[in-house]
Amino acid sequence: MPRKRNLRTRLNLANKMNFRFVTLLAVVTTAVVAISSGFSDLHAKPDSERQAYLGNLLKQDCGSCHGLKLKGGLGTPLRPEIIKDRSDEVLIETILTGIPGTPMPAWKGLLSNEDVSWIVKLLREGAIKSD
Repeated sequence: MPRKRNLRTRLNLANKMNFRFVTLLAVVTTAVVAISSGFSDLHAKPDSERQAYLGNLLKQDCGSCHGLKLKGGLGTPLRPEIIKDRSDEVLIETILTGIPGTPMPAWKGLLSNEDVSWIVKLLREGAIKSD
C-alpha cells in the first residue's frame, strides 16, 4: 500500500506541475498576442476629422509641455532628429502608458493605438515646424 500511495502522490504532483506549466504557457502566449496585436496597425491612418483633432492635440496638449514647436520645455524635445533613435513601438508605448514619476501622463484612455501611431508619424515627419 505505501508504494501505491507514493506513486499516486507523485502522479498528483506531476499533474499539478503540468497544469501550472500549461497555465503559464497560456498566460505568456496571451500576453505576446495582446502586445503584438496592439502594434499591428502601426501605419494605420485615422479619418480626416480625427487627424484634425489629433493635430490640434499634438500642438496644444503635447506642446504645452514639450514646447509649442516641440523643441522642449517641461518635457523633452520631440523633434525628428531627437527621436530618430527611438523605435515607433517605444514611442507609442510611452505615449499610451506615460512615464511614472514625471508629468508625462498616460493617454491610453483617450487615444487608440492607431491615433498614437499617427501622432508618432507626424513627429517623425516634423509636422510641427520649428521655424
